[in-house]
Amino acid sequence: MADGLSEGVSERVPKGVPPEGEWSRPPLWEGLRAYGLIIAMWIRSTMAYRASFAMTAFGNFAATAFDFVAILLMFSHVDRLGGYSLPEVAFLYGAAGAAFGLADLTFGSMDRLGRRVRDGTLDTLLVRPAPVLAQVAGDRFALRRLGRITQGLLVLGYALVTLDIAWTPLKVAMLPMMILSGAAIFASVFVAGGAFQFWALDAAEVQNSFTYGGTTLLQYPPTVFAKDLVRGVTFVVPLAFVNWIPALYVMDREDPLGLPDWAAFLPPVVAVGCCALAGLAWRVGLRAYRSTGS
Repeated sequence: MADGLSEGVSERVPKGVPPEGEWSRPPLWEGLRAYGLIIAMWIRSTMAYRASFAMTAFGNFAATAFDFVAILLMFSHVDRLGGYSLPEVAFLYGAAGAAFGLADLTFGSMDRLGRRVRDGTLDTLLVRPAPVLAQVAGDRFALRRLGRITQGLLVLGYALVTLDIAWTPLKVAMLPMMILSGAAIFASVFVAGGAFQFWALDAAEVQNSFTYGGTTLLQYPPTVFAKDLVRGVTFVVPLAFVNWIPALYVMDREDPLGLPDWAAFLPPVVAVGCCALAGLAWRVGLRAYRSTGS
């Protein structure tokens, strides 16, 4: 009798619906598809109020521009900062800003995870047939963050126009590689910080110290910092591969740690490694999650 009942239920399951438990490990394309659908929904919602979007995007652009205004004020009193000219610092600033802007646009919502863990609303994401990471990353997708990316690219463009660089095909290819790899490294930090919040419950400020704090650090030359700090952001949390190491190669500057020239081509490798570690941390954190019961 029970066997017949189970067979009848299985026959009524529509074709194409995955078996029970299969949603727990969706393929990569399924996660990307879910993420795309979520951000498309938020973009449609944002563009319903175009004037509001334009004002918030400009506000984001202007707010981030104040960081570069501070650098301009410094150079109004000095000719060089840590041995670097204004165009060279602008190159570092623009590359870091564009890379972080891409990561912030795509994964900036990860800092809300601690709040969801604390109030129990993460449970609603767990029962949906979509990867939790895609749902958290796409939650309240803020298109206004394009202002940060635009501002970083404009500063980078100014640096490329004013710098006297002996261009080669490798150096030209280094520019998009540096921005995309840097964005992936920052995105992995966002995900790893989100995973940490499964235990810390609400550690958004700790996460921000590595993301927003990291991009502020990278906007300045490595020579203005102590070598121990430079070693830390090179070998422990490898943020130096976002812009310092490849940018020094492009500008023909000596690395303060004495790294070989081929280290400038490691950002994609470092980005893949960081993403793999962040993905592992996310899976471990998600498995350790215990509902609030509310």
